[in-house]
Amino acid sequence: MTRRTAPRAFLLAASELLAWWAALALLWLVLITTVDTLERIVGASCAAAGALAARAGRRAVTWR
Repeated sequence: MTRRTAPRAFLLAASELLAWWAALALLWLVLITTVDTLERIVGASCAAAGALAARAGRRAVTWR
């Protein structure tokens, strides 16, 4: 990776992680019954872990 493509690759990875996180956090909010502070923290954490796993899985399948 050259110095010129490094920021682009970082932005693409960050945007993919953000998209996965938003989708998984929204799914978490739809599936729970009560929304309080602890539920939001747990949901955000689980969505972040899921986003990392989804990106790793996609990269493993597409060989990028």
